[in-house]
Amino acid sequence: MVDPSEPELESPVRPNPEDYTFDLNATLDCVVSLRTQIPEDALTASVLGTERAGHGVIIADDGLVVTIGYLITEAESLWITTNAGVTVPGHVVGYDQETGFGLVQALQPMGSPSMALGDSGALQVDDELIAAGCGGLDHAIKTAVIAKREFAGYWEYVLDEALFTAPPHPNWGGAALIGDDGKLLGIGSLLVQQIGEGGEQSGANMIIPIDLLKPIVDDLRMYGKRNAPARPWLGFLVQEVSHHLVVSGIYDECPAEVAGLQVGDVVREIEGEPVSGLAELFRRIWQTGEAGVDVSLTIMRNRESMSVTVHSADRDACLKSASIH
Repeated sequence: MVDPSEPELESPVRPNPEDYTFDLNATLDCVVSLRTQIPEDALTASVLGTERAGHGVIIADDGLVVTIGYLITEAESLWITTNAGVTVPGHVVGYDQETGFGLVQALQPMGSPSMALGDSGALQVDDELIAAGCGGLDHAIKTAVIAKREFAGYWEYVLDEALFTAPPHPNWGGAALIGDDGKLLGIGSLLVQQIGEGGEQSGANMIIPIDLLKPIVDDLRMYGKRNAPARPWLGFLVQEVSHHLVVSGIYDECPAEVAGLQVGDVVREIEGEPVSGLAELFRRIWQTGEAGVDVSLTIMRNRESMSVTVHSADRDACLKSASIH
């Protein structure tokens, strides 16, 4: 998992406080580092590890922090450190499976300001922004929006429109995407490879737009998740390989394993209808109903077609809960 103590970035990519109408240094003080400890028997431990580190952004004066959810999922202990070196305990407030946002509450005063939420929907390709981790100017870079498009992740995850920025921040997990007005526009999620028209590859960050947090932030604070029926979750990892949807991983004792799915199975149909592409696969599963519904898959295994019915689950119900909420 990412670590907020990356080496100093070269000065040409650092933002200059004099170029902005807001107090850049004070804004960067809103970005904190997070460290979590996860039980070894947690569902996500084998995939994400038991020690995780990254960033978060203070978004309320009471110490509420928004981050990327994989840093805090199933955390049994959590520590927040500010730019001033103040370290306080925190607890997981909530995690939204659909967007990937996580919320954390500091349990002691941090003495740091909070950052207002901006309008990520107004962003256009080529808009220049700041990507920042904890650590002030030495851990902030100039970046720009290079794409706004759909994103599908192999862990049963789809965003209708994610932000992609380059150059990428080298320590992206939970990093802040900041607009020219000093407001928060997104939270860093991934480092991805972009392929140019000539076939050249370059790195970019996938950013979750902050507008996706606004409708659910009150739900997360009150219930720990969005106040809506959970989507059906099968508990498998799927990757596109040569235009085939191949099962690349299965969580122990979760719906896919119970139904008999195996690594290497190729998913061809959902409910008797052909599917192509990760986004279509997961959307078709979610369209079958709420968590707990039976989902019929047609797969190819050893060149033979077979049907498998998976009794779906609520992903949140399979995760370890924090000791405090």
